[in-house]
Amino acid sequence: MRILIISDIHANLTALEAVLNDAPQVDAVWCLGDLVGYGPDPNECVKRVQQLPNLVCLFGNHDAAVSGEIDIASFNNEARQAVLWTQSVIEQKNIEYLRALDPQTVIDSVHLAHGSPRQPIWEYLLDTRTAFENFDYFQTPFCFVGHSHLPVVFQMENNKRTTDLSIPEANSSLEMIPRAIYNPGSVGQPRDRDPRAGYAVFDSDRQTWNLRRVPYDIHEVQERMRAAGLPQRHIQRLSAGW
Repeated sequence: MRILIISDIHANLTALEAVLNDAPQVDAVWCLGDLVGYGPDPNECVKRVQQLPNLVCLFGNHDAAVSGEIDIASFNNEARQAVLWTQSVIEQKNIEYLRALDPQTVIDSVHLAHGSPRQPIWEYLLDTRTAFENFDYFQTPFCFVGHSHLPVVFQMENNKRTTDLSIPEANSSLEMIPRAIYNPGSVGQPRDRDPRAGYAVFDSDRQTWNLRRVPYDIHEVQERMRAAGLPQRHIQRLSAGW
């Protein structure tokens, strides 16, 4: 079974469509959260994701903020501006869809969480120590997370009490070895200095992880963000990939 793994779309429909056009035929789609926030297309992205086959979709921190489920006081100024703009344009039925999502779930051999299995809404897995601590919070061979916008792998070596971090090359395929945490990166706002949209394809039969990047029309998205009055910092980040 081949499964498309996407995360952190952040209301960037152009990037999402580029990913869907680039991806091979799959049997299911797992979205790790943050459909909205930052970008100019919140309604379109929520609707498009719902059309995907055999979808499992998680609740991210920006989804929670836009739907009023968490206080936005902890967001930085630009992120708060983006949340408030999104709340002003998003349709009620799309808010209701977001509110119905869960921040984590387990499917067969994989634990899915937006941030981390320990704190699925908020925690970032950015270093080996934090990742190591999270291995106690899931029992499956693999865990897939988003939230950091970074395509990384945390591997527990032979069930020892150590964890290694690796950054796979773009458009590479990895043989998956239990136990490990995988992040596909971000569709709509990558932060690893590569502005191309990121995603992965998980083959559950062959136990492989194919990490992919695809270019899209960043300038067109930036122009629509400017027209909407969205924060300049978020506009610049798209072309810089940070």
